[in-house]
Amino acid sequence: MLKKNYEFKSVLSKGNYYSGRYIEAFVRRNNKNYNMLGIAISVKTAKAVKRNSIKRLIRENYRIFEENIKSGYSIVFLWKKKVGIENATFKNIESDIEKIFDKANIFEEI
Repeated sequence: MLKKNYEFKSVLSKGNYYSGRYIEAFVRRNNKNYNMLGIAISVKTAKAVKRNSIKRLIRENYRIFEENIKSGYSIVFLWKKKVGIENATFKNIESDIEKIFDKANIFEEI
């Protein structure tokens, strides 16, 4: 997981931007043999319980795709501010993450 502010800033400033209907993602190569994940949801989006629920949904969907992703990337997911929280369903997030990973070309070739 990305935890420090400077880790988020480096991915957000130097990473490539990809957008879905509900989620935005910044992807950047790192020099490690594993992926690092960061999730940020604005305080203006919802109260803490709903923000944490969205984070859990994103984290679970990432876990499902994790074994099919190339290693060595830092990924930051952002919930779009203009999208309502009622759209935060498992299937919506799953389709968004899959679309973003396809665009970013970080799925491993089978």
